[in-house]
Amino acid sequence: MELIIRTFDLKLQHTFSISRKSIDIQPTVIVELKCDDISGYGEATSNPYYNITTARIVNDLEKVQTIIAASSDCKPEEFWNTMQPHFTDNLFALCALDVAFTDLYARRKNKKLYQLWNYSIHNNALTDYTIGIDTIEKMVQKMKEKPWPIYKIKLGTTDDLAIVTELRKHTDAIFRIDANCGWSVRQTLENSVSLKKLGVEFLEQPLPADNWDGHAELFKKSALPIVADESCIIETDVLKCHNHFHGVNVKLMKCGGITPAKRMIEQARQLGLKTMVGCMTESTVGISAIAHLLPLLDYVDMDGALLLKEDIAKGVTISNGKIEYADVNGTGVRLH
Repeated sequence: MELIIRTFDLKLQHTFSISRKSIDIQPTVIVELKCDDISGYGEATSNPYYNITTARIVNDLEKVQTIIAASSDCKPEEFWNTMQPHFTDNLFALCALDVAFTDLYARRKNKKLYQLWNYSIHNNALTDYTIGIDTIEKMVQKMKEKPWPIYKIKLGTTDDLAIVTELRKHTDAIFRIDANCGWSVRQTLENSVSLKKLGVEFLEQPLPADNWDGHAELFKKSALPIVADESCIIETDVLKCHNHFHGVNVKLMKCGGITPAKRMIEQARQLGLKTMVGCMTESTVGISAIAHLLPLLDYVDMDGALLLKEDIAKGVTISNGKIEYADVNGTGVRLH
């Protein structure tokens, strides 16, 4: 099995801002695993918050080429277990490898990934579309540019309620709020009451990730459901979120791939937590993998490729929130 690594700088349509950063270009690494002229693809983006650079991803992947070459006959779970000890400090790189191998495995079985897992895709959730932090006028403009049934609105400013109040004047769409750790307990409780009246469905990660006492208080008192993001990174975090959050947002790159993500979602469902998968600002390579988990999800945020000026791949397509699978096996990805 051959490892092929490519790096890209993904240009965004608009400057994308959240409570802690702004970007115009998203560096990313695409992993291709090739065996018997069949290829599988995975993706890992750089992420300063987690101290992940493309150079670090590439370097860590190159160290395991010999082990990868000898692993072509594994099942995805076995492959992940083999690779995981080599990527304890770089789950983003592990994600790219795991998704590429799982994609390759499904293609070698001549099946789409959701077919390999025996999932029904008839009741898939719609994806939201993210409106990053900007001036109120520009946020309204972005929303008008992309009419959509569900918006995720990034907050964490001094004008959060004013932003949502103004956006609500221009659409009847469902709103989801992501404060990216930018609020206090008091702010969240106060905002939850006002935002519920403005048609908000839930709040995502309002508090810093390690404020577990605060999460417990919000779980009991918030007028809106609270969904964990930064507080739910790896598999052991799911149980911690029980009785602290109403749901969890699992991200493939943060947890180390689609193999552990699937386990996290299944555990969350058993605990009665709402399930969601989110994305990074990433290409259709990563987004297409998420699509095959849709049958397990209550909510999904897989709009990363829609934020790009130019994509680097074809795969799943998204129209007005609805996901259509590519007529290609595995995750459905083809590089341009």
